[in-house]
Amino acid sequence: MRFLREYRFLFLFLALLVFCSVMVVRQYQANESKHDEIRDAFILLYTKGYRREAEVLYERLIRDCYKLPNEQLNRDFFRTLVLIDPLATNQTDNLIFNYHWTVSKEMDKRLDRTLQRALKLAGER
Repeated sequence: MRFLREYRFLFLFLALLVFCSVMVVRQYQANESKHDEIRDAFILLYTKGYRREAEVLYERLIRDCYKLPNEQLNRDFFRTLVLIDPLATNQTDNLIFNYHWTVSKEMDKRLDRTLQRALKLAGER
């Protein structure tokens, strides 16, 4: 009992640290699932002909696209890839194609930065 009284602030700090860590992980997962839900709702609305509602979600997806982690971009890329013809170039009125193209360009930018960083690391001795 004396041991608990002596180190109670340490135990409270550790409990608070564990609690905060769990909450951060939960929020991260909730944000990821929210993005997936928005993306799937956008695809559903657009394919069912609700273009105006789909445009609202499209704008939100485009705005958030640049802040997404690479794994989320990969999921978006492959999710939209099955819905479009990747060889067709004249689909500017197709919102799904435009979103796919934006995600693809963002992935290319990130790949270029990663490649430049890798080349820089290889040049250092």
